[in-house]
Amino acid sequence: MSTALTHAPLLTSTEFLDHDSDVVRDFVARHLPDAPEATPTERAVALYYAVRDGIHYEVYGADLSRHGLRASSTITRGTGFCVHKSIAYAAALRAVGVPSRIYYGDVRNHLASPQLEELMGGNVFTFHSLTTVYLEGRWVRATPVFNRMLCRLYKIKPLEFDGLTDSMYHPYDDEGRRHMEFLREHGEFDDVPYDMVVGGIRSAHPKLFASRYATARGSLVADATVRGGA
Repeated sequence: MSTALTHAPLLTSTEFLDHDSDVVRDFVARHLPDAPEATPTERAVALYYAVRDGIHYEVYGADLSRHGLRASSTITRGTGFCVHKSIAYAAALRAVGVPSRIYYGDVRNHLASPQLEELMGGNVFTFHSLTTVYLEGRWVRATPVFNRMLCRLYKIKPLEFDGLTDSMYHPYDDEGRRHMEFLREHGEFDDVPYDMVVGGIRSAHPKLFASRYATARGSLVADATVRGGA
């Protein structure tokens, strides 16, 4: 079976990876390299930075409804956390013909603020998400999550992506403190397993939710200031 046929399902538009929407198409068009001969890798890298820095990372006040998790909804809001941003990136990739999947795993965040740890019930975060990307004959992992401004506040090196090697959370921050460690993999998925992901987050972190589908109000920027990050 040809590579094109094998990866055909990983290029389709879905309920969540709705790259056939005008919102996603306009986002992609604004951020693609000017050169029409840009390679798939160059396009994937450009879109990585567009999502990483163009969509603000925020755990608080997040919409976890089915509509709220759509790539078009996240791009319209301009904010979301790892679950939202990985979906937006995966959809953008498919829009330019690059196969993509969604990865979920549990992580321990050693630098979470006391405010966020209180809501999460500790520093283990379930269903952390990133995007897996098929480029140059192999799968690589990309995490377009923490934008550059928040990295500066929390003294974390921004994650770069070259399209050739995995881009995952660095284990240490700028001051040598442990940052993120991966504990358990839930797997990679062609589309968002909504009930598993949102149900799993709600079950593991009930205090995070202000209502059935919305997380508590707050601000990671404000948390960074309180913890002395700014």
